[in-house]
Amino acid sequence: MAILVLTIQTAVWAQTAEYDISELMGKADIDLYGEGINLRKEAHDAFVEMKKAAYQDGISIEIVSSYRSFDRQLAIYERKYLQYTEDDGMDPLAAIDKIIEYSTIPGTSRHHWGTDIDIIDSSKNTEGDVLVASKFEEGGPFADLKVWMEEHASEYGFYLVYTNESKRRGFKYEPWHYSYAPLSVPMLEIFRRKNILQLLVEEDFIGSEFLTTGFIKTYIRDNILDINRVLL
Repeated sequence: MAILVLTIQTAVWAQTAEYDISELMGKADIDLYGEGINLRKEAHDAFVEMKKAAYQDGISIEIVSSYRSFDRQLAIYERKYLQYTEDDGMDPLAAIDKIIEYSTIPGTSRHHWGTDIDIIDSSKNTEGDVLVASKFEEGGPFADLKVWMEEHASEYGFYLVYTNESKRRGFKYEPWHYSYAPLSVPMLEIFRRKNILQLLVEEDFIGSEFLTTGFIKTYIRDNILDINRVLL
């Protein structure tokens, strides 16, 4: 029932909402709300309600990443590109393939929209990187968070983006990455109507000369569009 209601609502949002391509690529200043939250107002309010509900059940949801500008995503991308090509000796295309296991090409991140969050349970102690899939599985520090989100996140409009479905392509499974569907669904609908291929061809950053037309078409199909179907 929740999915049906969301689908009906999305049709209305897609007709009434409009977002400039500069917003969708993280190149425009947008209003963000909440210290340590940094989401659009509607997504922020829904997250706060979700966080309160989870806290009542002993889960302390903490956002470790939300909005990212184009420049921030560019810095992440280029840092990894240089690490893989210069430090690890990988050829450019292999380096890019490695990057897009978890990170996006600048301008295509859902984190540009102010709707998506990477989360952990801050009440649990853990060492090293926190955004590791095994830490969300049984026996891991964030296993209870994963179960709670599976049961309740949709009540607040949040859905897992990169699922662990065996046939899904593109980015690897990310049990920490959720999207506020009432905003992100119409945003993706608008974004996919743009000429994403041309937009990326026009960008100039380290390694961009290796992003061939064929590569970008595959990236759009696998990494941008092969996601949780509720979010399409």
